[in-house]
Amino acid sequence: MWPQPAIDALRAQIEKIEGHRRRVQSVLPFGLAAVDSRLPGGGLARGALHEIAGGGHGVIDGAAAALFAAGIAARTKGRVLWCVTRADIFAPAIAQAGLPADRVIYLEAGDQNSVLACMEEGLRHGGLGAVVGELAHLSMNASRRLMFASEGTGTIGLALRRWRRQTEAGDFGQPTASATRWRVSALPSVPLPVPGLGRARWLVELIRARAGESADFEVEACDETGRIALPAKVADRSPQKEVWRRVASA
Repeated sequence: MWPQPAIDALRAQIEKIEGHRRRVQSVLPFGLAAVDSRLPGGGLARGALHEIAGGGHGVIDGAAAALFAAGIAARTKGRVLWCVTRADIFAPAIAQAGLPADRVIYLEAGDQNSVLACMEEGLRHGGLGAVVGELAHLSMNASRRLMFASEGTGTIGLALRRWRRQTEAGDFGQPTASATRWRVSALPSVPLPVPGLGRARWLVELIRARAGESADFEVEACDETGRIALPAKVADRSPQKEVWRRVASA
């Protein structure tokens, strides 16, 4: 017969583990069935680490990836910690993606190791809506630490992959513990009937989803609430045309 203190301690450990699992199962939906249906639980897992990179590894696609991350962070509750090594974030653009300056704590770290350390501390804090960190390299060990820190508090971690040199981009193909991996590329906006610029469009590729499916989507960029949308021609596409498109591209 086990003593009562040992039983109480075991129950506390079980409750702690189950609590972690409940937080991981909580999701942040995009609000688009086409996207959410490809993700376990119908949305982006809270209490998990997610990777985002620009498709062409250049400035334009890198900016699209940053705005995609900002839109996700904007739809969480609370302040957002954004860790960088270069002070080149254009805050007005981030605000247009739904994340106003008064919600963001920008932290300029000296190097990537400092960014990782600050991300981990932010994720463990538990009082933030999301933690974003700009990283060139992300090892399996580092990603596991960030994932574990996210699971403990239910805070979403976003690893925004940025590279100074093209040769560093190959690191994005290395395995990590992230729950999802995304690649975002800028597309031409839809022409307007009058002079001007239409809403920006992106090709969003879900490269990896743990227990989910990979897919790609043509979407309109985040609005002032942080939400993406399907372009009208995609939203109005009939199921028969969608099946034919997939078969033709196979």
